[in-house]
Amino acid sequence: MSTLYTTHPGPLGELLLVSDGAALVSVSVPGQRGGATVQPDWERADAHPVLEEAGRQLDAYFAGTLKEFTLQLAPRGTEFRRRIWDALDAVPYGATTSYGELAARAGASRAAVRAVGGAVGANPLLIVRACHRVIGADGSLTGYAGGLDRKRHLLALEGALPGES
Repeated sequence: MSTLYTTHPGPLGELLLVSDGAALVSVSVPGQRGGATVQPDWERADAHPVLEEAGRQLDAYFAGTLKEFTLQLAPRGTEFRRRIWDALDAVPYGATTSYGELAARAGASRAAVRAVGGAVGANPLLIVRACHRVIGADGSLTGYAGGLDRKRHLLALEGALPGES
């Protein structure tokens, strides 16, 4: 199966959208820690339906008219990471959760909070799978692979910046 990609402009920079042809496997921002980078065997596919729909939904999200993505997703990761990523999907637009709450939501022990943080940090679908909604137990903005300024931007867009009404 081919790996297809395109780039898409957005307020966080030029997004890299990656598909396996049937589903979206990655959304990365420029300079993202651990983010996808175009590989020599990838095929540029600006007019592919999966990538075009991802671009449309991202535009609507950034415009404030989309609250929930309805894209076919196929992130690559361990079973534990996929469980954590699935739990991220249950965190609604405009809400935040802590790493401990996310661990509980995913059925992981409280002791697994560090592993949960690792899974959140390895999320290959930035923005679409809303890891920006995970904050510290004390309400502080904690690490974000795309950078804290981008996390702040996304939480502000959703009206969910901690300490603000």
